[in-house]
Amino acid sequence: MSNKVVSDNAVSIMSYSDETKRFLESAGASEGCMVTLETDGQTYSGKVMPHHEFSAPDIVILKMKSGYNVGIRVGPDSKITVTDRPVDHERKEMVTEEKKGLPTIVLIGTGGTIASYVDYRTGAVHPALSTSDMINAIPEIREVANIRAKVLFSIFSENMDVCNWQALADCVAEEINNGADAVIIPHGTDTMGYTAAALSFMLGDVPKPVVLVGAQRSSDRPSSDASTNLMACAKFCTQAKRAGVYVIMHDTGGDDSFAVHNGTRVRKMHTSRRDAFHSINATPVAHVDAAGKVEIITECRPVSDGKAVARTAMEKDVVLLQFFPGMDPEVFGPIITGAKGVVIAGSGLGHVNSNMIPAIADAVRNGTVVVMTSQCLNGRVNMNVYNTGRDLINAGVISVMDMLPETAYVKLKWALANTADAEEAKRVMQTPLAGEMSDRREF
Repeated sequence: MSNKVVSDNAVSIMSYSDETKRFLESAGASEGCMVTLETDGQTYSGKVMPHHEFSAPDIVILKMKSGYNVGIRVGPDSKITVTDRPVDHERKEMVTEEKKGLPTIVLIGTGGTIASYVDYRTGAVHPALSTSDMINAIPEIREVANIRAKVLFSIFSENMDVCNWQALADCVAEEINNGADAVIIPHGTDTMGYTAAALSFMLGDVPKPVVLVGAQRSSDRPSSDASTNLMACAKFCTQAKRAGVYVIMHDTGGDDSFAVHNGTRVRKMHTSRRDAFHSINATPVAHVDAAGKVEIITECRPVSDGKAVARTAMEKDVVLLQFFPGMDPEVFGPIITGAKGVVIAGSGLGHVNSNMIPAIADAVRNGTVVVMTSQCLNGRVNMNVYNTGRDLINAGVISVMDMLPETAYVKLKWALANTADAEEAKRVMQTPLAGEMSDRREF
């Protein structure tokens, strides 16, 4: 029977076939054992992992030395030998004395790849559950700051919602007002830009640095960027003395360079590269090198001794729509007219097909705030150039210049909840509050 190799990142208890169970039991091989597996003339060495729910019953999953998991189909002629057995590692909460003279950084865990740990019995990766998990992986971070940590959530970032943003903003404000010199938020990368934008508007002129950070490679892989990204955050927080909400991630494929992005200007632009995060329509705020040297690129507010105030009200009845050719007003008209706020990622300079304009005009007349952005991302909306754009202006659609669609979506939720009426919300949407939009282009 031929081999079939499949990638694996999940853990499940799906049953093996009876033959595969006997195959493993005959050698005393269980989860966490290091084994050598021979089949079809090939030899594999790795750690036995929990069975994947999508794997066939005759697939044995091994974690290889490279850190990757592979699924190997076994048959009657396969052989397996146990070379090492797992040792249980008790994970203890560690208490470390704070060092005088060092600033205090609070880590607020939310989940995601960066806040995971490796179970050395099975080799599986799990969310961090104790407050010391995240710190213990990088002991050198204690040389630059006194670190405190708490786990607020332990969820995948795609499960973050408005309630999570609100709780996180309140928690950040509380920690700063209790004496924290900076807050670092380990976060899943998929929706980190949304959370960064939400915190930017909720926390306003926050007096200390608030930094979101993620990892593109999990901590069980040799190429993991979790510890280096987190260390770059600590260096920025302790050296730059800049207040605001930021995202810090690698800006090259290596370990030697990190970009500090404004929390309202950053977007994940690749599914898996280390340098997936880019500043859009703006330059990064700063650069951090491997030695921890911080170079400020864009001037921003210095830290202060003021209090942090979290204005967390958010309107949930807001939708983000991407225009596409053939967009049907019979389908999307009710969505637009039924919402209190709509952000459209239009084509080019900010367009939709002409059939959609009457439905948009009806929504605006009924009090819906409709905001136009561009799905091009780079560049700015200009609805004055073509007839379609001018028709949208006449329908009451407002432009937010070069703001990212997802930032506009988050800001509109915040603006509607923190203003008295739709007209005031429109004025807020067109007023820069956290560096989210500008009157000129930057190259």
